[in-house]
Amino acid sequence: MGPKTTRVYETLRQRLASGQYSAGERFPSERSLTEELGIGRTALRQVLARLVSEGALEVRGRSSYRVPGVVSVSTPEGIEPWQIHGERDLYDNQWVKLQLWDVEPPGVERFEHHVVKLQHVAITAVVDDQERVLMMWRYRFVPGRFGWELPGGIVDKGETATDAALREVVEETGWRPSALEHVVTYQPMVGMVDSPHEIFVSHGAEKVGEPTDLEEAGHIEWVPLSDVPGLLARGELLGSGTLVALLHILASRKRPGSTAAH
Repeated sequence: MGPKTTRVYETLRQRLASGQYSAGERFPSERSLTEELGIGRTALRQVLARLVSEGALEVRGRSSYRVPGVVSVSTPEGIEPWQIHGERDLYDNQWVKLQLWDVEPPGVERFEHHVVKLQHVAITAVVDDQERVLMMWRYRFVPGRFGWELPGGIVDKGETATDAALREVVEETGWRPSALEHVVTYQPMVGMVDSPHEIFVSHGAEKVGEPTDLEEAGHIEWVPLSDVPGLLARGELLGSGTLVALLHILASRKRPGSTAAH
């Protein structure tokens, strides 16, 4: 970074370290920061990306940032990562890639480990003003069971996760969400499978038509959030993305002053 960009980075870092912004608070917009600090948007995004990589900020949707919540535990230090000496493909198509990786954990002899690479996925929980969430009742032939799911699907090539999340809700339900908030990116089976899952939440949606993806749609219903614990106990919430999103919403509703609690 150049001198001006470095100065902006140090200014924002100092503000965050001083407690000027509360935990969980929305960070000022890119537009307001560029005007206040006299920096171009491209250079500002370099600064914000560095702050995100350092854990000083969290990304919440396109060009939206928040101050991380309070965490009491410190990040462990001095633990070495595994060494990757090579990889080779065993099977590869547009849906799944199976590989063998030559890995070496610290202090352990190197060995080959299977790795499965799947698609990048975006999933959205749409909540209305009656404390209901938009869900689909679907049959999944792999486990051979019916269950409730949130709309979601694969992020297409050249598409952002936010755009994919919006598109999938419209295609699968006929509802168009209001502004999407990015909650978390996680891996559903981190020890062997690489398949980034992006979770979004939207408060409110507009009916824009009927579902166009009939294979995915199944039965569509606005399900009361108060039913979620019971559905969980009955084993009717099968997908990990559905579970992560719904548990996040339930946890957020219990936090005083949370935006998810209205």
